[in-house]
Amino acid sequence: MSTSGYFTYNMRTVVHSGADSIIKVPSLFRGLGGKRVLLVSDEGLEKAGLVNRVKDVFTLNNGPDMQLVGVYAKVTPDAGSESINDLVAYARSVAADSILALGGGSVLDAAKGLKYCLHHHLTDICDILKLGLKLETWPEAKPSMIPHIAIPTTAGTGAEVTNGAVIHNQVLNIKSLVLAPYLDADMAVLDAKLTLGLPKSITVATAFDALTHAIESIATPKANLFSDAHAITAAKVINENMPKVAKEPTNVDCRSKLLQASTMACNAVVNAFSAFPVHNFSHALGATFHIPHGDANGIMLPVVIETLADFYLPNAQRMADALSLDSKGLNAEQTLAKVVAHIRGIQRACDFDGSLKRFGVTEINLKEAIASVKHDVLYILYPVPEPVIEMILRKAL
Repeated sequence: MSTSGYFTYNMRTVVHSGADSIIKVPSLFRGLGGKRVLLVSDEGLEKAGLVNRVKDVFTLNNGPDMQLVGVYAKVTPDAGSESINDLVAYARSVAADSILALGGGSVLDAAKGLKYCLHHHLTDICDILKLGLKLETWPEAKPSMIPHIAIPTTAGTGAEVTNGAVIHNQVLNIKSLVLAPYLDADMAVLDAKLTLGLPKSITVATAFDALTHAIESIATPKANLFSDAHAITAAKVINENMPKVAKEPTNVDCRSKLLQASTMACNAVVNAFSAFPVHNFSHALGATFHIPHGDANGIMLPVVIETLADFYLPNAQRMADALSLDSKGLNAEQTLAKVVAHIRGIQRACDFDGSLKRFGVTEINLKEAIASVKHDVLYILYPVPEPVIEMILRKAL
């Protein structure tokens, strides 16, 4: 944990949680002063009928003071810069003054990219992503005054409450991170019924994303009591409910708990932001081989912890406690080994394939993968020697 004595903690987003809570969205926009709302989503959710479910809510609540003026359901995986630029142009064409993001991490981050571009009068998001990181700080950064509500449809990324966005710069083919005060949504609506139609594979992968957020927040050197409150609770809830949801996909109560845990876990990440080795690998693999972020985190989590044991050993007991593991009589090395074994046990219980090979990655790709890890922005925070990077990747194969 942090020993400096100083930290900041932010959770600006107001959370509304409960089954059927999307019915509140139009009135929430009215309260925020939004008049012309743009719904941002993706083709998968449009085909699944979720976009229409939200549109129906507005049909019942439209009025001269507030209306849904457009739907953009073309956001690409990894929040591709090209689709964000197209989204920005569309938002201006319909004179939208408010943003409603409906989707997983890619959509939620794309909406933040839209918000940033509208606030700063940009037409090309890549203009700020040339170095892989765009960082703004308070008090120089100012509120955009653009009403912004996020509705997550996966219990995984937690991007609905964070002031960061991971965007795929398609010009440079890297995942770039934008961090800025006020980039986070004003409100997040956690309606677990919207996650009921998720395939098991996506449900499990996104839950592993959330678990990785929780575990890395516990292990990071900048952990603090506030981040621990969210990270440890999130890990306990995910540990208990992920296997249940995998077996009982229509269990709304368990899905609601996963959704809340996902929100808490990612809030812990941004408030204890420091060395996150697992995310270093998953960002790189996602950008280079287009592996979904949750799958990449789920694959790399036990491998990175096991291989970079020296980094995780100081927090082995805290990680074990968060996973409700009995480590009585064990030393730190044995406790950490139990944590790794437990995570692999969750993989088996949820039928999660923990190998990179299912995404077509082979030894032929090792040099490309190593280079990608070293060029990811998170590598700066915890540089891993190249032979160790190769060792980790070989294990993940």
